[in-house]
Amino acid sequence: MPFWLTLLLLSLSALLWSKGSTNRDDVIGLLEQLLASAALLLVMFLGHHLWLELAGLALALWLPRGHSGMPSMRIVAGDDLLLPF
Repeated sequence: MPFWLTLLLLSLSALLWSKGSTNRDDVIGLLEQLLASAALLLVMFLGHHLWLELAGLALALWLPRGHSGMPSMRIVAGDDLLLPF
C-alpha cells in the first residue's frame, strides 16, 4: 500500500471517529465509528508499515491493566440484588 494511501486512510479514520463520537444519533455514530475502525484495521493489516505496528503495540502496552482485587461499585436501591461475576 502506498504511503499516501496510508495517510489518507488514517486521516479518514480519525475524522470518522471524531464525527461518530459527537453525533447525536447513536446508530449513525456507531456506524461511523465502525467504518473508522475498519479503515484503521485495513491500514494495520495491509499497510505493513512497521512504525504503525510499533505504535499500536506501544498503545496496547500503555493501557492500564484491570485488577482482580478491586472492589466493585455497589448501588443498592430497593429490592435490587447485585451478583458478582
